[in-house]
Amino acid sequence: MSHIEPTHAAMGAWIQRTPPDQPIEMLNLLRFRETADYSGHPELAPDTPISGRAAYQRYEAHTLPFLLEAGGSVTFIGDGGPPVIGPPDEVWHRVLIVRHKSVQAFLAFAQNHAYLAGLGHRTAALADSRLVPLTRPS
Repeated sequence: MSHIEPTHAAMGAWIQRTPPDQPIEMLNLLRFRETADYSGHPELAPDTPISGRAAYQRYEAHTLPFLLEAGGSVTFIGDGGPPVIGPPDEVWHRVLIVRHKSVQAFLAFAQNHAYLAGLGHRTAALADSRLVPLTRPS
């Protein structure tokens, strides 16, 4: 079973347990499809098939201006690989940490209609993902 989008229940629980004005970081674990699947967003599909990694690069290029405009930043980006601890088949191709000024800033970014117009690149790119909110201990 793959996980691409958050559930309303998970988002609601996270929002309730996170101080609204505290900076947050989001750990993104990404597994790409071999070939991007634009069947859910044909309006974004390129003329010829591309890899999931290439589709995600399109998502990154589309998203970065909206992230910066919302006061966010990418604090880490790197390539993953087979785990040292964990199931050997749970390979993550890309790992990111994205910082947001607050829960409110994250929600405003995530609900921006111009940002959402390019979200289909992410959906086309990913076979599986994890989004783990991180907060500093108090």
